[in-house]
Amino acid sequence: MSNKKCHVLSHPLVNARLSQLRQSNTSSKDFREGIYDISLILGIEASRDLEEDTFQGQTPVGPFTGTTVKPKIGLTPILRAGLGMTDALLSLFPTAPIYHLGLYREKVSLQPVEYYSKLPPVPPIDMCFLLDPLVATGGTACAALTMINDWGVPVSKIKLLVILGSKEGLEHVQAEFPDLEIWVAAVDPNLTPDGLISPGLGDTGDRLFNTIRV
Repeated sequence: MSNKKCHVLSHPLVNARLSQLRQSNTSSKDFREGIYDISLILGIEASRDLEEDTFQGQTPVGPFTGTTVKPKIGLTPILRAGLGMTDALLSLFPTAPIYHLGLYREKVSLQPVEYYSKLPPVPPIDMCFLLDPLVATGGTACAALTMINDWGVPVSKIKLLVILGSKEGLEHVQAEFPDLEIWVAAVDPNLTPDGLISPGLGDTGDRLFNTIRV
């Protein structure tokens, strides 16, 4: 990607997990576990530059200088597929509040439609991790980013975590929010005429929650 703020993971374990997720015969159980694993690695990588506070502690042997994460992190999954990434991030930030955003893409216009928002009047957090497994056209991610930014969290304090993005969709998000930090496991080159990532993963929500129509 052209923007230095967009970080694409290049890791054999991530590539292998993603290859398993792509296969149409992967069960919902294995799909959920794969999303969890990749989300965990994304969360670890995206947390590398978090500011730390120090404290003085005592081991059974002697004193030590310990650290804690300084900023208060909030997690914002985009419903419903973003729920598949939430538990992995909670394992890293167990006290983080979770703010759900409901957005879906209208099938004809491919434009995002908001149907739910669980944001308190004033953000009690220092940084927001926005969880969106698939960035196809980028419209839904941009709508969610606008909502969080309007809520009072500056774009420089938002990190977008993505399992799979299209080149076009990620460039759309970058153009709208050039100061945004993006962490994505992999990038696919193409979109179908219906706005689906190709080869992609299919409908992530259906595959996570076993609601695929047959």
